[in-house]
Amino acid sequence: MLLQVEGLEAGYDDALILRGVALEADVEQIVAIVGPNGAGKSTLLKAIYGLVRPRAGSVRFDGAEIAGVRADRLTRSGMNYVPQNDNVFPTLTVAENLHVGSLVLPRDERNAEIARVLDFLPLLAERRRQRAGSLSGGERKLAAIARALVARPKLLLLDEPSAGLSPLAIDLVFEKLVEIRRAGIAIVMVEQNARRALALADTGYVLDTGRNAYSGPGRALLDDPRVVELYLGGASTSSGLKPAAT
Repeated sequence: MLLQVEGLEAGYDDALILRGVALEADVEQIVAIVGPNGAGKSTLLKAIYGLVRPRAGSVRFDGAEIAGVRADRLTRSGMNYVPQNDNVFPTLTVAENLHVGSLVLPRDERNAEIARVLDFLPLLAERRRQRAGSLSGGERKLAAIARALVARPKLLLLDEPSAGLSPLAIDLVFEKLVEIRRAGIAIVMVEQNARRALALADTGYVLDTGRNAYSGPGRALLDDPRVVELYLGGASTSSGLKPAAT
């Protein structure tokens, strides 16, 4: 298993946000984390990536314990994170943003990796000399993902990849997520567009008040009547899944 989170507790100052969360992700998997506002979804990503220090629990990545390891070291070891906001340098061009992302690589490998990512994202190749701040919402999100990809991650952590995007831009971003998975890169994403995320995900986790509420195959969660009623705002006729162990 590429990523294993067990019993994770984390928070800010005196506020405990995560209360024993568990999660797993493997190579060529998309894992979606959904749930109501304030459930601890973004805090979970930050705790995995070393931006919030865990108070208890275990985070293992590629067989090594990484709880509390600094984010820059995790990037060099094959994990990268794309925040919801402030995820590009707006005054730099697309090419310059990718160059920044490539700085964790040996100097003689950076240009080839940037070229490979631009070949994977031809829309950005056409705009490589354009300032990132002038891109459309979907293009800017792809630029942020591209900057993470040039570091050659085994695992991408994405916080709200569809936030603020038009329906067409969401389609574009989600199509690229499927291609990234096919390239052998695992994706763990927090997403408010729960229906779209669960339809795409191999595995889904529903968080509520900092705890695992439900987990299972993404489409099974999408059809589970309890998940639909409590978190997706609708009705379902499919048989349900068991709640996640706590």
